Amino acid sequence: MSTKRKLLVALAVVLLVFGAFFFWVWRGTPAKHTLDELSGRDPVLVEPKAEMIPSVAIAKPVGWAAGEAPVAAKGLQVVRFAEGLEHPRVIHTLPNGDVVVAEADSPTSGGDGIMGWIAMKLMQRAGSHGESPDKLVLLRDGDGDGTAEQKFTLLEGKHLASPSGLAWADDRLYVGNHDAVIVFDYKLGETALKGDPRKVMDLPGGGNHWMRNLVLSKDNNRLYVAVGSASNIGEKGMELEKGRAAIWEKDLTKDQFPRQYAQGLRNPNGLAWNPSTDELWVTVNERDMLGPDLVPDYLTNVPVGAHYGWPWVWWKKHDDDRVKSAPPEYFDDFVRKPEYALGAHVAPLGMVFAQGGERMGPQFGNGAFIARHGSWNRTPASGYDVVFVKFDANGNPQGLPVPVLTGFLTGTGSTRGRPTWVTWAKDGALLVSDDTAGIIWRVIAPGAAPGAAIAPVKTASMPPQRSLNSDPNAQYKAMMKQDSEVKQ
Repeated sequence: MSTKRKLLVALAVVLLVFGAFFFWVWRGTPAKHTLDELSGRDPVLVEPKAEMIPSVAIAKPVGWAAGEAPVAAKGLQVVRFAEGLEHPRVIHTLPNGDVVVAEADSPTSGGDGIMGWIAMKLMQRAGSHGESPDKLVLLRDGDGDGTAEQKFTLLEGKHLASPSGLAWADDRLYVGNHDAVIVFDYKLGETALKGDPRKVMDLPGGGNHWMRNLVLSKDNNRLYVAVGSASNIGEKGMELEKGRAAIWEKDLTKDQFPRQYAQGLRNPNGLAWNPSTDELWVTVNERDMLGPDLVPDYLTNVPVGAHYGWPWVWWKKHDDDRVKSAPPEYFDDFVRKPEYALGAHVAPLGMVFAQGGERMGPQFGNGAFIARHGSWNRTPASGYDVVFVKFDANGNPQGLPVPVLTGFLTGTGSTRGRPTWVTWAKDGALLVSDDTAGIIWRVIAPGAAPGAAIAPVKTASMPPQRSLNSDPNAQYKAMMKQDSEVKQ
């Protein structure tokens, strides 16, 4: 056999091996459980199956044809509020009804070398543009017909670096770049940001999770910032994860460093205040490469000082044996369990609570609306929808996620769009950003009256301690006397 022929045979074998390998990776491991089984207060938690190489099952965005729209839940109507946008991520409604849109993409290409190239190709297939638009756009529905007929560029390029989080109060517009929070002077009604911003706080930049989402406290004195991890499970070293996988709190009334409010949240995103309890809640993207049915992404409250286990533990008590670094001392004693599972690999991003005044109908009167951006490594695909999680009168999530907007997936391995963020329009409609399609959807129950305000939870306070008595014998005798009186 000639040398040329040998080389051709060797090349054919190599191509065959690589082809079989990529077919195996792309085909993935089919899931055995439905999303409903993997959701709720008590989800199914299967045995982990560690993957050396992640399965890939990306639904390629193909866009919406003219006249097409997602499928809205019964009683709801969905129309295009705005279109022709460039990768709209976070949307924020101002008190006057104007809507600010952060057009942004990842600040990085995926990394160096062959793995970086593969990551970049996967991101592009999932809808990434490869370069961030770095633009803030203002949309205005001046005639109140439910469509934004006016569009203004507030700022483009200058001062912006993959902007995502948005908040406004007291003539100040806060913007979460991937590496810092900045604030502009901005009065309602203005159509451009003219002055230079001031830096509020530095943030760890880039990483696998680059969105930096914001929410202000009710009195506007404190700013909360969600920062995702730079890796899946700290495989690049925990030194790189300093300040990440956390929520930060900045006191805006004092010139001091921010404090770490909570940690162990692999990729926290939508931040919102529960109207029943005034607690801070967040959506979180959990870790990958433990199989198609693990680990459930989740929705949870976030008390100050809370730790949710990443990277060492998931769902409070399940150790991740892949993590080589040692956890903090007494770690198992203070890790919290998430409140509510949203399903494996659904990638929840934006979240908003019903507060009262929304026009979504009585079936959506008390709870949270969540945009599930969609999986890239699960067969069948999960997410690619907007769901509603019902809350009870005590401010706790109940039941299973209820579909609000579906129809993004085509059923043939592609998707028309990817829901990313949610916010309330001034008239009580729900606005949903669709980043790969460049559309903002408007959802409303036609003719519905504004929803009732959410009643705050009221609990009886503990009786005051009128005196101090540290004698355990006296306390014991007093308890025995009370028991005796109760029995009589």
